[in-house]
Formats: sequence, C-alpha cells, structure tokens
Amino acid sequence: MSQVDEETPLLRPEEQLKIKTPLPWRQLSIILFLQLTEPVTAQAIAPFAPQLIRDIGVTHGDESRVAYFVGIMYSVFYVAQALTTLQWNRLSDHVGRKPVILTGLFGISISMFLFGLSKTFGGLILSRVLCGALNGNGGVIKSMMIDVTDSSNMAQAYGFLPIPWMTGNTLGPLIGGSLSHPADRFPRLFGQSTFLKTYPYFLACAGPALFTAFTWLVTYMLLQETVPTTTSLWSLLRNKCRTLVHTKPPQPNTSNSDMVQDSSDDSKPLPLSALMTPRVLIATLNYGTLALLDIALRSLIPVFYATPVNMGGLGLDPPRIGNILAVFGIANGLIQVLFFARLHDRFGTKLVYTCGVASSVPTIIAFPTINMLSRTYGIGAAVWFAVGLQLTMSIALNMCYACAAMYIAAASPNRASLGATNGVAHTVAACVRIIGPASAMSMFSFSVRDPYHAWAVYYFMMMLGLLAIGVSLLLPRRMRTRGN
Repeated sequence: MSQVDEETPLLRPEEQLKIKTPLPWRQLSIILFLQLTEPVTAQAIAPFAPQLIRDIGVTHGDESRVAYFVGIMYSVFYVAQALTTLQWNRLSDHVGRKPVILTGLFGISISMFLFGLSKTFGGLILSRVLCGALNGNGGVIKSMMIDVTDSSNMAQAYGFLPIPWMTGNTLGPLIGGSLSHPADRFPRLFGQSTFLKTYPYFLACAGPALFTAFTWLVTYMLLQETVPTTTSLWSLLRNKCRTLVHTKPPQPNTSNSDMVQDSSDDSKPLPLSALMTPRVLIATLNYGTLALLDIALRSLIPVFYATPVNMGGLGLDPPRIGNILAVFGIANGLIQVLFFARLHDRFGTKLVYTCGVASSVPTIIAFPTINMLSRTYGIGAAVWFAVGLQLTMSIALNMCYACAAMYIAAASPNRASLGATNGVAHTVAACVRIIGPASAMSMFSFSVRDPYHAWAVYYFMMMLGLLAIGVSLLLPRRMRTRGN
C-alpha cells in the first residue's frame, strides 16, 4: 500500500487537470469588490500621513520624529486588530460571514470620517483603534473565498485577488494625495470653504468612507451567506453562558465525546486547541513573517519619499507620492493578474513564495542607492528609473500573499474551522504589524538623526527579509488538497 502523508496531494496531477469546478462568478465578484475597501482606506492616508503629523504639531518641528509618530499611528490599528480579529473570525464560523463583514465595513466607514476630523494625535489614534477593533474582515473575506471554491479552482480564484488590490492601491493614493488640502489645491471649488480649511484632510478621508458605506449596501443586498449552518448571536451567547454556569468537572472514565475524534467532520467548528497542528503553525509563521516584512517595507516607502534628500530621502510632496503609489498599484495588479496563475502552475506554490520573499533583498538595497543617485544627479531620469525598478522588484513580494492564503486554507483541519484558522493567522499577522511600522519608522528616525548610523534602518530591513526567507524553507513542497 502506498504511503500517504500530509504533503501528498489527494488527487493525482492528471486528475486535478481533468476535474475543475467552474468559478462561482456572482459570489466571487462581490467578494472581490468587498476586498477593495481595505486597500482604498489604508492607502488613502499614506500620501499625506507625514504632512498630517507635521501639521498637528506633535513633533514640535523636529523632522526626525515624523517617521516615529507615523509608525505609531499605523501600529495602533494592528494592536486593536490583534486583540479582536481571532474572535471575529471564530464568530464567523458560528453566526456566518456576512454579519461579521457588515460590522467591519461599518467600523471602517465611521473611523475614516473620524480620522478626517481629527486635529490632535490622540484623535488620530482613537480613529485607528476603532477601525482595527471593529474590522476583522481580512480573514473573514479569505474564508468566504475558500467557502465558494474547492481544491480544483482555488488557485484560479486567487489569481483574481490582485484585481481589487490593484484598483484599491491605485485609487487610495490618488484620493489621499489629490484631495488633501482641497482649499489650496482647488481654490475655485473649495477656496471659500472654512470647514475644509479647518479640516484639510477631511475630504481625502470622506471619499473612502463613503465608498465603504456603499460597499456595506452592496454586501447587505447581494452577498449570500456561505456558512451552511449558522447560529444567531443571541443563541451563541446564551449557550456560552450556560456552559460557564453549568460546567462539570472532567470525567476521565467516561466516553471522550467532548474530544475531537475526526477532524474530517466539516459541519462543526473545532476548538482552538485542535487547530494548533504543525501544518497550521508553519503556515501561520510564514504569514506572520511575510506580514512583518511587507508592512515595514510599505510604511517605509512613503516616508522615505517624503524625507528631504539631505536627510536620506527623496523630498517629494504628497501629490507626487500619491501618483507614484498609484502607478505602482496599477503595475502591481496587472503583473499579478497576467502572470501569477501561470507562475503558480509552472513552478508551484512554494517556489513562487520563496522567490517572492527573496525579492525583498534587492528592494531594500535600492533605498540607499536611490538617495545616493539623488544627491549626485538630482531628481532626474536616473532616480526615476531606480524608483521604478525598486517598486517593480517589490511586486514579487505581493504575490506571496496569495500563496500564503492557499497554504493556510490547505492547513485548516476542516472547512467549518476555516474562519478560526484564518483568524489565528491574521491575529499573528496583526501582532507583527504592531511592531512592523513602529520599529521600521523608529530605525529610520534613528538613521536620520545620526549620519554615522545612516544605514541602520536598511540593516534592520535586511534582517527581516532574511528571516522570511529562512522560514519559507519550512513550507511543504506540495500542499495537501481537500475536496468540497
């Protein structure tokens, strides 16, 4: 009898090619549309975040501390998300994906309005905490995407995931960069608005907030629930209370009815302890290191662009930063849509993932190279070529997210626990994203203040890249597939 282990596909390659379920386009298109809200709202604040920190006066004119406070502002979102995302994802296994997604969209919309109205650093922190605490949609949407696919078409579905990220990463910076300080940029339209002069970043935040509100309506009216058996929140809370009140001591001599005997039962969510299998832990560890590397890199790029050349950056203004990030978003999405599925089918999940995290090394080396070129030749063709090359190399890193999501889906003990499994992975990702922006920005501020340690931030980023590469070697060469 042939040996079968956790890395052995349940279908032979030729059988996988013959049996391929058509994609459920109606549901999939709505799920992809929902994914737009995260990049739009996150990227909208990126172009003006350094200038916003300067305007509220929290740095007291110390340019070297701008990156530090930008990092804190990004990190508190992930602190709140780390404390809540696992519970939101576990809740989605019981009450359904749709109610949790609607709650998350509501939280994003309200928090963006509050962000645009904030005039103090405390107000900015409060709005970001609210957004993180109410938003567990990242893992829930991935669980829903897995719900509507199977092992034969999951990779094909994930090939379309870059489309909303491309669109969101394009629209977000354009909205944020173009609509900040509208009274100054568009005096004929908004020059007489006292409100927009008092709150110069409100319009840049109101656009994503209104878009998220529209997404809430689309979700409420059109999205179908994908969890086959759901429990009302009231019933779930009542059962939890009864369990706490009537808990009996363990009886070792009785039958093991409370223990998980067979994780192949897809109808029942498993307890958290049953999820901690080696496959889940390895996939989660890789997702965590990827998230740490990526968030540190993405938070460093706009701050590097905004920092004066003599202090180690490029000295660009928010509109130009927004345009650069928008062009990158378009290129990133197009390249992934056109090439990810082909690369995945040709080389496999592990090789694509490992090469993706390895691309961070030349991407990091490009930072000091760009600054050196700008000091030597000014902001000219050589600098723009180097910026374009750096962003192009970083596209491979973004491909890793689809690979990581497929590893997490394959690691889940059963389909009814997909939400909890994604919740574990996203909790770890949120935890590392707490320290990612703050640590990268702190190292950048340290590098800016002390020219003797000007490369300290790049040594730190290189360490994160090498860590992600090392952890990727733990991934199985072939994923275990699961039927419907």
